[in-house]
Amino acid sequence: MASKKTLKIREKREKRTRAKITGTQERPRLCVFRSDKHIYVQAINDTTASTVATASTLCKELAKNIRDKKKVDVAKEVGKLIARAVKSKGIEKVVF
Repeated sequence: MASKKTLKIREKREKRTRAKITGTQERPRLCVFRSDKHIYVQAINDTTASTVATASTLCKELAKNIRDKKKVDVAKEVGKLIARAVKSKGIEKVVF
């Protein structure tokens, strides 16, 4: 579990980033969170405060294929999964 100091640092970084970058319906913001064991990615529309698409190492599609892979290869697979999810919604570009 993360300490209070770590959580405050993360919140401060998120505030700073969100002040500069905002996502729209045509071009959502891509948010990546990496923990010790997993990686999570979301495409977020900030105008309506909703999540457009998600992908993570916990998805059933990836869980079977990533058991013996390195972290870099797993991250690439998560990236491909979020790209497919966003493209299926008709979105070609994101803000990162």
